[in-house]
Amino acid sequence: MTIPSIPTRGRTLDYAAPIYDLLEPLCLLNKQAEYELSLLQALNPQPADTILDLGCGTGVFCALVGQHLDPELGGSITGIDAAGKMIEHARNKRGTPHCRFEAMAAEQLDFADRSFDSVVSSLFYHHVPLDLKTRSLQEAFRVLKPGGKLIIADMHKPTTLLGALISHVSRWFFMQPQIGENIRGVLPELMIQAGFLPPQTLAQYFGYITLFSTTKPL
Repeated sequence: MTIPSIPTRGRTLDYAAPIYDLLEPLCLLNKQAEYELSLLQALNPQPADTILDLGCGTGVFCALVGQHLDPELGGSITGIDAAGKMIEHARNKRGTPHCRFEAMAAEQLDFADRSFDSVVSSLFYHHVPLDLKTRSLQEAFRVLKPGGKLIIADMHKPTTLLGALISHVSRWFFMQPQIGENIRGVLPELMIQAGFLPPQTLAQYFGYITLFSTTKPL
Protein backbone atom coordinates (compact mmCIF):
# COMPACT_ATOMS: atom_id res chain seq x y z
CA MET A 1 0.00 0.00 0.00
CA THR A 2 1.34 3.39 -0.98
CA ILE A 3 1.58 5.77 1.98
CA PRO A 4 1.41 9.46 1.06
CA SER A 5 3.97 11.83 2.47
CA ILE A 6 2.83 14.54 4.86
CA PRO A 7 3.17 18.15 3.68
CA THR A 8 5.87 19.92 5.67
CA ARG A 9 8.49 22.60 5.14
CA GLY A 10 11.05 20.26 6.64
CA ARG A 11 13.19 18.20 4.30
CA THR A 12 11.85 14.70 3.71
CA LEU A 13 13.93 11.85 2.31
CA ASP A 14 11.45 9.87 0.22
CA TYR A 15 14.00 9.61 -2.57
CA ALA A 16 16.49 7.88 -0.26
CA ALA A 17 14.11 5.33 1.27
CA PRO A 18 15.08 2.35 -0.96
CA ILE A 19 18.78 2.68 -0.07
CA TYR A 20 18.56 4.35 3.35
CA ASP A 21 19.58 1.20 5.22
CA LEU A 22 22.79 1.19 3.18
CA LEU A 23 23.45 4.93 3.42
CA GLU A 24 22.96 5.38 7.16
CA PRO A 25 25.95 3.24 8.24
CA LEU A 26 28.15 5.15 5.80
CA CYS A 27 26.97 8.50 7.19
CA LEU A 28 27.84 7.21 10.67
CA LEU A 29 31.32 6.15 9.50
CA ASN A 30 30.45 2.47 10.00
CA LYS A 31 29.93 3.03 13.72
CA GLN A 32 26.16 2.77 13.62
CA ALA A 33 25.99 -0.05 16.18
CA GLU A 34 28.10 1.88 18.70
CA TYR A 35 26.11 5.06 18.09
CA GLU A 36 22.74 3.34 18.49
CA LEU A 37 23.88 1.53 21.63
CA SER A 38 24.67 4.91 23.25
CA LEU A 39 21.28 6.21 22.19
CA LEU A 40 19.60 3.10 23.60
CA GLN A 41 21.47 3.42 26.91
CA ALA A 42 20.43 7.06 27.19
CA LEU A 43 16.80 6.15 26.49
CA ASN A 44 16.96 3.19 28.92
CA PRO A 45 13.60 1.73 27.82
CA GLN A 46 11.63 -0.17 30.45
CA PRO A 47 9.39 -3.11 29.45
CA ALA A 48 6.10 -1.20 29.92
CA ASP A 49 7.24 2.10 28.39
CA THR A 50 5.42 3.85 25.56
CA ILE A 51 7.98 5.56 23.33
CA LEU A 52 7.81 7.91 20.35
CA ASP A 53 10.59 8.20 17.74
CA LEU A 54 10.56 11.47 15.77
CA GLY A 55 11.92 11.14 12.24
CA CYS A 56 12.26 7.37 12.44
CA GLY A 57 13.40 6.76 8.85
CA THR A 58 13.15 3.07 8.01
CA GLY A 59 12.73 2.12 11.66
CA VAL A 60 16.10 0.53 12.49
CA PHE A 61 16.34 2.15 15.91
CA CYS A 62 12.65 1.53 16.64
CA ALA A 63 13.18 -2.18 16.07
CA LEU A 64 16.15 -2.15 18.43
CA VAL A 65 14.13 -0.43 21.14
CA GLY A 66 11.21 -2.79 20.54
CA GLN A 67 13.37 -5.72 21.65
CA HIS A 68 13.41 -4.21 25.15
CA LEU A 69 9.65 -3.66 25.41
CA ASP A 70 6.99 -6.10 26.58
CA PRO A 71 3.70 -5.72 24.70
CA GLU A 72 1.91 -7.75 27.38
CA LEU A 73 2.76 -4.96 29.83
CA GLY A 74 1.70 -2.27 27.37
CA GLY A 75 5.19 -1.51 26.09
CA SER A 76 5.31 -0.09 22.57
CA ILE A 77 7.26 2.23 20.29
CA THR A 78 5.76 4.38 17.54
CA GLY A 79 7.98 5.80 14.84
CA ILE A 80 6.81 8.79 12.83
CA ASP A 81 8.22 10.32 9.67
CA ALA A 82 6.76 12.75 7.17
CA ALA A 83 8.21 10.71 4.29
CA GLY A 84 5.62 8.16 3.26
CA LYS A 85 8.15 5.92 1.53
CA MET A 86 10.23 5.74 4.70
CA ILE A 87 7.15 4.59 6.61
CA GLU A 88 6.36 2.00 3.91
CA HIS A 89 9.83 0.49 4.26
CA ALA A 90 9.68 0.66 8.05
CA ARG A 91 6.34 -1.16 8.19
CA ASN A 92 7.39 -3.79 5.66
CA LYS A 93 10.75 -4.51 7.26
CA ARG A 94 10.24 -3.87 10.96
CA GLY A 95 6.58 -3.39 11.81
CA THR A 96 5.12 -5.48 14.65
CA PRO A 97 2.04 -5.03 16.85
CA HIS A 98 4.16 -3.15 19.41
CA CYS A 99 6.54 -1.48 16.91
CA ARG A 100 4.33 0.76 14.81
CA PHE A 101 5.01 3.37 12.14
CA GLU A 102 2.89 6.34 11.07
CA ALA A 103 3.30 9.03 8.41
CA MET A 104 3.16 12.22 10.44
CA ALA A 105 4.91 15.58 10.74
CA ALA A 106 6.73 16.14 14.02
CA GLU A 107 5.38 19.67 14.26
CA GLN A 108 1.78 18.40 14.29
CA LEU A 109 1.55 15.16 16.23
CA ASP A 110 -1.73 13.29 16.14
CA PHE A 111 -1.43 12.00 19.72
CA ALA A 112 -3.17 12.97 22.92
CA ASP A 113 -1.47 14.95 25.67
CA ARG A 114 0.71 12.90 28.01
CA SER A 115 0.69 9.80 25.79
CA PHE A 116 4.35 8.74 26.03
CA ASP A 117 6.94 7.91 28.66
CA SER A 118 9.82 8.93 26.38
CA VAL A 119 10.47 10.71 23.10
CA VAL A 120 13.63 10.04 21.09
CA SER A 121 15.01 11.56 17.91
CA SER A 122 18.15 10.75 15.94
CA LEU A 123 19.50 12.98 13.15
CA PHE A 124 16.14 14.59 12.46
CA TYR A 125 16.37 18.17 13.67
CA HIS A 126 18.97 19.31 11.15
CA HIS A 127 16.37 18.66 8.44
CA VAL A 128 13.77 21.16 9.70
CA PRO A 129 13.80 24.98 9.87
CA LEU A 130 13.98 26.88 13.12
CA ASP A 131 10.27 27.51 13.57
CA LEU A 132 9.48 23.83 13.01
CA LYS A 133 12.24 22.79 15.41
CA THR A 134 10.47 24.97 17.96
CA ARG A 135 7.02 23.62 17.15
CA SER A 136 8.21 20.00 17.17
CA LEU A 137 9.80 20.38 20.61
CA GLN A 138 6.59 21.95 21.90
CA GLU A 139 4.69 18.97 20.53
CA ALA A 140 7.16 16.54 22.11
CA PHE A 141 6.63 18.32 25.43
CA ARG A 142 2.84 18.10 25.03
CA VAL A 143 2.71 14.37 24.33
CA LEU A 144 5.19 13.43 27.08
CA LYS A 145 3.98 12.44 30.52
CA PRO A 146 5.30 14.57 33.41
CA GLY A 147 8.77 13.31 34.24
CA GLY A 148 9.08 11.87 30.73
CA LYS A 149 12.42 11.76 28.99
CA LEU A 150 13.50 13.46 25.75
CA ILE A 151 16.61 12.09 24.03
CA ILE A 152 18.00 13.87 20.97
CA ALA A 153 21.11 13.05 18.96
CA ASP A 154 21.82 15.53 16.19
CA MET A 155 24.24 17.93 14.60
CA HIS A 156 25.40 20.57 17.06
CA LYS A 157 28.39 22.87 17.54
CA PRO A 158 31.43 21.09 16.02
CA THR A 159 34.01 19.92 18.54
CA THR A 160 36.84 19.01 16.15
CA LEU A 161 38.32 20.40 12.94
CA LEU A 162 37.00 17.38 11.04
CA GLY A 163 33.56 17.90 12.56
CA ALA A 164 33.61 21.57 11.55
CA LEU A 165 34.63 20.64 8.01
CA ILE A 166 31.88 18.01 7.69
CA SER A 167 29.27 20.36 9.18
CA HIS A 168 30.01 23.39 7.03
CA VAL A 169 30.52 21.42 3.81
CA SER A 170 27.21 19.61 4.43
CA ARG A 171 25.42 22.88 5.07
CA TRP A 172 26.52 24.36 1.72
CA PHE A 173 26.68 21.21 -0.41
CA PHE A 174 23.13 20.18 0.50
CA MET A 175 21.95 23.82 0.60
CA GLN A 176 20.43 23.29 4.05
CA PRO A 177 20.30 26.40 6.23
CA GLN A 178 18.70 24.11 8.83
CA ILE A 179 22.15 22.55 9.34
CA GLY A 180 23.55 26.04 9.90
CA GLU A 181 21.02 26.55 12.69
CA ASN A 182 22.08 23.35 14.41
CA ILE A 183 25.80 24.02 14.26
CA ARG A 184 25.22 27.46 15.78
CA GLY A 185 24.01 25.53 18.82
CA VAL A 186 20.29 26.37 18.93
CA LEU A 187 18.92 23.04 20.16
CA PRO A 188 19.54 23.27 23.94
CA GLU A 189 17.88 26.66 24.25
CA LEU A 190 14.93 25.55 22.11
CA MET A 191 14.38 22.60 24.44
CA ILE A 192 14.35 24.92 27.44
CA GLN A 193 11.95 27.32 25.72
CA ALA A 194 9.60 24.39 25.04
CA GLY A 195 9.45 23.72 28.78
CA PHE A 196 12.11 21.03 29.27
CA LEU A 197 14.77 21.11 31.95
CA PRO A 198 18.24 22.26 30.80
CA PRO A 199 19.56 19.34 28.72
CA GLN A 200 22.62 17.31 29.64
CA THR A 201 25.28 16.45 27.06
CA LEU A 202 25.82 12.70 27.29
CA ALA A 203 28.17 12.04 24.38
CA GLN A 204 29.64 13.48 21.19
CA TYR A 205 30.30 11.68 17.92
CA PHE A 206 32.49 12.37 14.91
CA GLY A 207 33.09 15.92 16.07
CA TYR A 208 29.68 17.19 15.02
CA ILE A 209 26.88 15.06 16.59
CA THR A 210 25.84 15.60 20.21
CA LEU A 211 23.63 13.35 22.32
CA PHE A 212 21.31 15.31 24.65
CA SER A 213 19.06 14.16 27.47
CA THR A 214 16.39 16.18 29.23
CA THR A 215 13.06 15.66 30.97
CA LYS A 216 9.64 17.22 31.25
CA PRO A 217 9.24 18.59 34.78
CA LEU A 218 6.85 16.80 37.12
